[in-house]
Amino acid sequence: MARDYYVYLKTQMFEDGETDITKNTIPLRVTNASFSVSKTIPAFPIPLSGIATGESITAALDLGMADKSISLQGFLLNTTITKDRTGNNDFVTLTYTAHEVAQMIASGVDSTGLAKNQAFSELVILYPSFVGNDQTQQRAGVDVNNINTAVDVPFNFASRGDNNTSDNVGVPAKLSDFPDSATAKGVTGFIRSFSFDFAAETVEISFSLDFQVASITP
Repeated sequence: MARDYYVYLKTQMFEDGETDITKNTIPLRVTNASFSVSKTIPAFPIPLSGIATGESITAALDLGMADKSISLQGFLLNTTITKDRTGNNDFVTLTYTAHEVAQMIASGVDSTGLAKNQAFSELVILYPSFVGNDQTQQRAGVDVNNINTAVDVPFNFASRGDNNTSDNVGVPAKLSDFPDSATAKGVTGFIRSFSFDFAAETVEISFSLDFQVASITP
């Protein structure tokens, strides 16, 4: 479905179960999103392995480690943002200039997780999906010949199915679910870097942002 925004930064004030993605979030105009997954597998060459076989052997141990990151490029415009000022559903909706939005994000990157209205803990990137978590049939209302009928869901690293079923066969205690709606959880982590330019005679501000996928405490 057509949306005004497809990428959001959630502050730590955003509550689990919230169905309004415009609350305690900053929407971003993103022109390019790059995803990186780097597998970490210790590998050890086996001494003398090539003497008898004619081929050297390297043993590798898959310990389930990977580094995941997302890089965004885009631009900021005057943006309407809704924030809970006190944590008691005291929502205020205001329109900020692009410069104010850039300053707000920079301030959030500079803060700690204790500043819940500043720090960003989740990145939502919506993309079209034809197949749901159950992976038994197409999503309801989907016409595979029309991408506009797809369901928008947030990108994450989950696989389809329950524990030990479907794509999760061999996974007895999965950490997250494959999303079935736009309000599902995205990827958690922190902004490793945020850069932007104030250019003369422009109302929009170009930016780049690097997001590290991680479990954050606090």
